[in-house]
Amino acid sequence: MGNVALILRIMPESPDVDIAVLKAEIEKKVPQVRDIQEDPIGYGLKALKLAVIVSDAQGESDAIEKALSEIPGVERAEIIELTLT
Repeated sequence: MGNVALILRIMPESPDVDIAVLKAEIEKKVPQVRDIQEDPIGYGLKALKLAVIVSDAQGESDAIEKALSEIPGVERAEIIELTLT
């Protein structure tokens, strides 16, 4: 089996969510994260874009998306791009 690169967008619950704390929680919960970038949305709200490398085994990408959605302060986590590596 190969690996898959996932690009995910994490939307915080509000502009009041501490982005630095959120990044630390993401890295702790999902150690496969390779890169995190801030993406300004507007009115002080910033989304996070993550690059994650996982196995292409069935269910791996869904498990990552679910784990990220369960982090306090995260409103939504969604895969916006997926490619084989």
